[in-house]
Amino acid sequence: MVDVSSELRLGREDTTVSATPEVIDLTPPAPPVEVPATRHGAVETPPANADAPRLATVGVIGLRLAIGFEFLWAFLDKTFGLGYSTAHAKAWIHGGSPTSGFLSHADAGPLHSMFHSMAGVAFVDWLFMLGLLGVGLALVLGVAIRPAALFGSVMLAFMYVAVWTPAKIAAGQPTASTNPIIDDHIVSILGLIAVAALITRSAGYLGRRWATLPLVESRPWLR
Repeated sequence: MVDVSSELRLGREDTTVSATPEVIDLTPPAPPVEVPATRHGAVETPPANADAPRLATVGVIGLRLAIGFEFLWAFLDKTFGLGYSTAHAKAWIHGGSPTSGFLSHADAGPLHSMFHSMAGVAFVDWLFMLGLLGVGLALVLGVAIRPAALFGSVMLAFMYVAVWTPAKIAAGQPTASTNPIIDDHIVSILGLIAVAALITRSAGYLGRRWATLPLVESRPWLR
């Protein structure tokens, strides 16, 4: 015989609500962590050439300073006779001609007779020396780099024609040329082209200040 009171008691126990309230977590979920990845899902690492822009800047500034100092030193040596390419007694300040020694020995090339006629001319001396000083100072200081690169390239081109590297013999004597086309004049011209083209890297502090002048801002070719 079934005990009805027991069944009723069990039914009440099954339907009794628990006295412990359910805890609801309202904390918002943490955002997912973004992991940089390459196209194939691997973690991205810094490129191997991360320092390339900095090295390029150092290189082009060094190139500008080197070519500028070459021009500036030539001016100082010829002016004061510092004993490298110009003896002290033949210094410009002592009455020597900065162009006579170089141009009078231009014995090869299609323009050698013209260079002979220009050797020792006072106007040519002044023009040559002012060119050395102006180009040298501009490049060393980092201002007016583009005009300096232009005039410097023209001067180097004239020197190249005067030396005339392709010639093996000049005035019956070996020229000691080691290359039929390329010499240091051509290398310097290409260096000046690079310095002028990379003006944002080669200018330096003074060049950036120079670029802010109203005259230069309105005429970018003066940078």
